[in-house]
Amino acid sequence: MKNILINDGLAEIGKTQLTKFGFTIFDEKVDPDKLVEFINKKNISAILVRSATEVRKNIIDNCPSLKLIGRGGVGLDNIDVSYAKEKGINVINTPSASSKSVAELVFAHLFSISRFTFHSNRTMPLEGDYNFKKLKKNYSNGIELGGKTLGIIGFGRIGQEVAKIAIGIGMKVLYYDLHNEIEDINIEFYNKETYKVNVFKSNFSNILECSDFITLHVPKQDKAIINKKELEQMKKGAIIINTSRGGIINESDLIKSLNNRTIGYAGLDVYEDEPKPRMEIIMNEYISLSPHIGASTQEAQNRIGIELAKQINQILNG
Repeated sequence: MKNILINDGLAEIGKTQLTKFGFTIFDEKVDPDKLVEFINKKNISAILVRSATEVRKNIIDNCPSLKLIGRGGVGLDNIDVSYAKEKGINVINTPSASSKSVAELVFAHLFSISRFTFHSNRTMPLEGDYNFKKLKKNYSNGIELGGKTLGIIGFGRIGQEVAKIAIGIGMKVLYYDLHNEIEDINIEFYNKETYKVNVFKSNFSNILECSDFITLHVPKQDKAIINKKELEQMKKGAIIINTSRGGIINESDLIKSLNNRTIGYAGLDVYEDEPKPRMEIIMNEYISLSPHIGASTQEAQNRIGIELAKQINQILNG
């Protein structure tokens, strides 16, 4: 019998699939300092994590029963991937399962910022009953997204899903990517019909200078790629969204640029100091906030569960 530890949760459909494939599952949150003991005691063959649990060298070295590490999501920065593979341990993830969910969150922020609902949702409960006309005036200068330019930095699966939504609402799309050279994408409609649309690769500086909105979709970086210099290159009043990884934007520079009105607004789902974002960020009136929920939709979690179960079955059951 092959035992699997689900340490950061998994959709019920994924657990059901694993059980059908003949695995015994342990669905519980084990503290980091007790993981090695638990894995060895229960003879765990596979551990499934999301972003909360780290699987580092000490676990890999001290858990001989471990044959597979699964990450429910895209990034693998919480796993020592190369070392695990050197030791003969399979490392899997679900790179495409949450792409649409993250892309839709980008537009949740964009729509919310462009019509100030992220801000009015804070002030209406406080002032709506006696200051309605003033609030109406304050929030009556919104903008439409259609006809504007969206710059996408990182054009992998998520970046392409963002582009599809943008094109659907009439935006011009520019993208920058170190690896991909994509000239067109297929947009699929509700009736399964597809439509091919051209997309335009640009350079990094041009994205910054020409985009009304910028959204970031790159892996975890050693240092920020958006700093004071890049923020000053952006259009005055531009909006930047980060749903990828904390630390990609220099938060100190971002706060200064927002407060100085160098750029207009930001939408953040990820932060330098998770799970305790700095107070200057979460209290800033020019930032739309969400608590790292990009992949956290029911549909995405179901897809993640199914995809992980299939991969685990294929690897451990042959």
